[in-house]
Amino acid sequence: MVEPPMSLQPKLLTLVLTAALAAFATAPRAAEPGDASAQVAPRATTQQVLDASSPSDWRPLDPENTVVMTLASGDVIIELAPQFAPAHVANIRALARGGFWDGLSIYRGHDNFVVQWGDPEEDEAKQRAFPNGALRKLPAEFDIAAAGVPFTVLPDVDGWAPQVGFSNGMPAGRDPQAGRAWPLHCYGSVGAGRGLEADSSTGAELYAVIGQSPRQLDRNITTIGRVVFGMERLSVLPRGPGPLGFYEDQSLRTPIQRVRLLADIPEAERPRLEVLRTDTATWDALIEARRNRQDDFYKRPAGHIDVCNVPLPVREPS
Repeated sequence: MVEPPMSLQPKLLTLVLTAALAAFATAPRAAEPGDASAQVAPRATTQQVLDASSPSDWRPLDPENTVVMTLASGDVIIELAPQFAPAHVANIRALARGGFWDGLSIYRGHDNFVVQWGDPEEDEAKQRAFPNGALRKLPAEFDIAAAGVPFTVLPDVDGWAPQVGFSNGMPAGRDPQAGRAWPLHCYGSVGAGRGLEADSSTGAELYAVIGQSPRQLDRNITTIGRVVFGMERLSVLPRGPGPLGFYEDQSLRTPIQRVRLLADIPEAERPRLEVLRTDTATWDALIEARRNRQDDFYKRPAGHIDVCNVPLPVREPS
């Protein structure tokens, strides 16, 4: 998810990183999370943390794990999460390289829920053929063994998972006792549409969350990544009139011009973006700045933040 005021045009180098982190480290902690009356000494703001970041706090998008969907309004850039859904991500790579989505459309706009794209043809005999290398049958990838999955824990409790945090920029949940981890359904998360059978998704039908975070879908649908740029191009699309938001009027569909992997775009033409790493002291400082807002508008810091309310800063490298 992109927050333009603090991502694509950051006011860089107005502070030094050591000063911002020192202010964070030495300031008194808030009282128990959720105590809105707690008085918190001044800390760095979110913008100050970003201004003080160093180049090593940021990482470029992996070209092999980044999908660029081009609409008439511009690009929507999706960072894939192979640490959670390796089979689906491999299929999505094959589908993109085979031009599967080129000329198809976004055919569903469900208010406060999702937009969905792919082949809307219900008759399997008429559906678009899969390109070479793409599979019609995949296992459900609702969660995965937590061992080896990078995970930065968020300090606050969650109503849906024993622990929540971030894994390479992806909001995630974890159950340490069961040894399982999974991606979360937050705003901007991208999932693989399926039928009633758990293993009926292939990655050919994708959706992005455009409304309140439907966390009840966690561990019920394979989540393959998140939109890191161009989310506004999806969130403003028309809502379908039906109960599930499908467009009865086909003129409401949004044509997809092209879907490519970033790796397959000539380097000189690639969107140049990098995202803030979620495994650094700068990320910890940013989380604390979001938990206890210090700008002029907020009179009482919350001392708590929901995992789905944490934006992933994105910028053009300087």
